[in-house]
Amino acid sequence: MVNGNQVNWVKQAGFSTDYDSFRKYLDIVFAYAGTASLAKEMKPVAVEEMRIGDVFIQGGSPGHCVQVVDMAENKSTGEKLFLLAQSYMPAQDIQILKNPRHEELSPWYPLGFGDTLHTPEWEFNKDDLKRFE
Repeated sequence: MVNGNQVNWVKQAGFSTDYDSFRKYLDIVFAYAGTASLAKEMKPVAVEEMRIGDVFIQGGSPGHCVQVVDMAENKSTGEKLFLLAQSYMPAQDIQILKNPRHEELSPWYPLGFGDTLHTPEWEFNKDDLKRFE
């Protein structure tokens, strides 16, 4: 239900597994969800607890987010690396990000990147890492 700037979920149909129902759901989500709403709804995660699927996000207009799409660990040293991807609205394409600060690792990023994560187009704080519930 939409009332001015407020959007609330209202159940209007029963359970379904058909594509048309799924597509209607996605159309609503894509119309009203963005970095501003997602940043408020996602739960914060410590960088040390990062998992594939987590998101660095700064809500707003403009806001931006990048998603952790893969991780690797050096078993002998314990060093962890992660791979980031991004897209823009509407989400039509997705790109793997280069690491502008560590070309020798690029496109991988070290888990111990410090307080600021530098991507080619945006800077995130380590506290910007969040997870879908």
